Amino acid sequence: MLTSKQRAQLRGMASTMDTIIIVGKGGITENVITQVTDALKARELIKGKVLESSLLTAKEAGEALAEACKAEQVQSIGSKFVLYKRNEKEPKIELVSAKKKK
Repeated sequence: MLTSKQRAQLRGMASTMDTIIIVGKGGITENVITQVTDALKARELIKGKVLESSLLTAKEAGEALAEACKAEQVQSIGSKFVLYKRNEKEPKIELVSAKKKK
């Protein structure tokens, strides 16, 4: 589970990223799930977009893909969504620690 600080960190990193996943009229297919899984393994953080022709909102698509890929939805704004999944073998993103200050 991501903390609000970690979410903010990932949102900041995602703001400069290119959109690499497109969900179109076909919705979420096995092919899209495979693309997302592979991209998350390679990058840990990905940005996706839902086309106007899709029957899903960005939030719905992000949630469905996050569930299918065992990832976390960082945010969804307008037609875009951001997903994160830590690569346990080769972590690429160092998240801010979740320690609370006393």
